[in-house]
Amino acid sequence: MISRGNQKQKIFLDEKDLKTFLSYFSEYKVRYSFHLYAYVLMPNHFHLLVEVGEIPLSKIMQSLLFRYTRYFNRRYGKVGHLFQGRYRGILCDRDVYLLGLVRYIHLNPVRGRLVSDPEEYRWSGHLSYLGRGKDDLVDEGLVLEQFSRDSFVARRKYRAFVLEGVGGHHEERYYGVRDQRYLGEESFIERVEEEAKVSEERFYDLTVDLIAREVSKAIGIPLERLYSLTRGRQGAYGRSVVAYLARAVSGHLVKDVAGHFGRSPMTMSRAVVKFEESLRNDRKLRQRIEMIRGALIKKAKRKYNITIA
Repeated sequence: MISRGNQKQKIFLDEKDLKTFLSYFSEYKVRYSFHLYAYVLMPNHFHLLVEVGEIPLSKIMQSLLFRYTRYFNRRYGKVGHLFQGRYRGILCDRDVYLLGLVRYIHLNPVRGRLVSDPEEYRWSGHLSYLGRGKDDLVDEGLVLEQFSRDSFVARRKYRAFVLEGVGGHHEERYYGVRDQRYLGEESFIERVEEEAKVSEERFYDLTVDLIAREVSKAIGIPLERLYSLTRGRQGAYGRSVVAYLARAVSGHLVKDVAGHFGRSPMTMSRAVVKFEESLRNDRKLRQRIEMIRGALIKKAKRKYNITIA
């Protein structure tokens, strides 16, 4: 989510303001038990990448923004609104977009020309991922395990991943917001909206191996290409199709599909994002994938329900 200063005014005027905001946020994180994967505080706005639990984001943000506004107005002798209307909250598909959004958020100071290296900026979660954070505000585990189970290796690979994005601009693929609320493919949006109506989601009990075999047969890519550890466009494309269908039909996580093929979750996530872009722009491809999906469902031995807590 993102919140900006009213009429583009600055919301953080000095270090005390930044520290105060983070202290309030840290308090609410303990009180409301949510996860924070990335953040950045800029002079006139801030970004937060959070996963909430039982307490809705609206309550958390209402408490945080009201308290900080009261502090700011008292300190500077001002009245009225500090923030520009309501914050903008976007529900994203964590399984695919998490890594890209973490990098995008932590590179804000570089794109804003405040620093040339994200490690020079103190007011983001980037340093926490490098093991140099001074508090436990950021929940690093989920992101770092996408790179490696060894924390030292994971931090090194994370740093390289972020630096790959230096010099880039706004990444439209990560901000292709649908209906002003969602960041994800149609299947994700449909799933979220269905969950708002019912408490259960139905998936089909299919292994990744079975899905891979069906995809291999349907699109004409030899099965050995899908499992080959050598680089090749054909194999990479086939694996992206498998990962997409494994998520949509059986609820498999991208990291689990990546592990099945002996690939990194980061590489697989990028491939799925790219494939979803192709689906949006290619009607014939969508029809083809629906045919494969239908064939997979027919092969399912049983259905099972996942209860949404």
